[in-house]
Amino acid sequence: MNGMGCRMRWLVAALLSIPVTIPGCRDASGGDGPDDRPLVVATTGMIADTIRQVAGDRVRVVSLMGPGVDPHLHKPTRGDVQRLESAALVVFNGLHLEGRMADTLTRLAARGRPVVAIADLIAEAGTFDPLRDAADFDPHLWMDVSLWSRAVPAIAERLSAIDPQDAAQYRARADAHLQSLADLDAYVRTVIASIPGEQRVLITAHDAFGYFGRAYDIDVRGIQGLSTESEAGIRDLRDLAAFVVERRIGAIFVESSVPDRAVRALIEQARARGHVVRIGGELFSDAMGHEGTYEGTYIGMMDHNATVIARALGGTAPATGMNGRLGDVGR
Repeated sequence: MNGMGCRMRWLVAALLSIPVTIPGCRDASGGDGPDDRPLVVATTGMIADTIRQVAGDRVRVVSLMGPGVDPHLHKPTRGDVQRLESAALVVFNGLHLEGRMADTLTRLAARGRPVVAIADLIAEAGTFDPLRDAADFDPHLWMDVSLWSRAVPAIAERLSAIDPQDAAQYRARADAHLQSLADLDAYVRTVIASIPGEQRVLITAHDAFGYFGRAYDIDVRGIQGLSTESEAGIRDLRDLAAFVVERRIGAIFVESSVPDRAVRALIEQARARGHVVRIGGELFSDAMGHEGTYEGTYIGMMDHNATVIARALGGTAPATGMNGRLGDVGR
């Protein structure tokens, strides 16, 4: 990471006590009038939605990466940099997820701007240090709901630092969101456990579901590596196809933010060996669904993933998911 060393933590300056706003500027959400609420910039939709659940309407939350955007490949635009420069708080994932934004984030932190990584917030919560305990610095922390929830109280603290008068509201909303996340974690655990043991294998376009596999006891294989910048080689595909055939796996999954060519190549490799495997559905890995939809929230994204996986692999899950809000995912 630009000579800084892969295990070096992001050095985050103390949060500013006064929100940074630009009077009369165009609202980052698209409006034309000024908005004097503190601006909080998140790199990914998962981070932005979690902040919104805690913040309510007390701050403006902007996500730099929308539906279908691959954070491994995203380069900051001029507009991104302007938002980052004017933010009262910047929250990013860390662990090299936003690899092409590293220089920009490093410069902001070096100048004393309020920049914090979710990976650091989780580490501060204790028991799990992503920089020490994550295999190969896997950045996909949100795939374990219980792990991701550990950042919620810290987010409330950061919001309180830039907006002290609403601190009690942030703490109350954080507590309510933690309960919702506990319910989600229990649902995911239950439906994945319903998949018969010999079929409990999750194969996706890239290796984004490692935390999911460890948390919910399902064998996970990715065609590509942890970053979508890596390419699956012919030997990788052949080895994985042999595994699919040997285990008689019936379904593999595409991802909303990753091209499906590697998945379809794997299907063809398995077919050449006399085994038919189908696409079990589309999962949300590095990006959520469209804004304004249930799947465009973190809870909806994870509900969708668990429901689609369980039903496609022979488990039991309601077609409409945990909250009855999914479309019929079928089998």
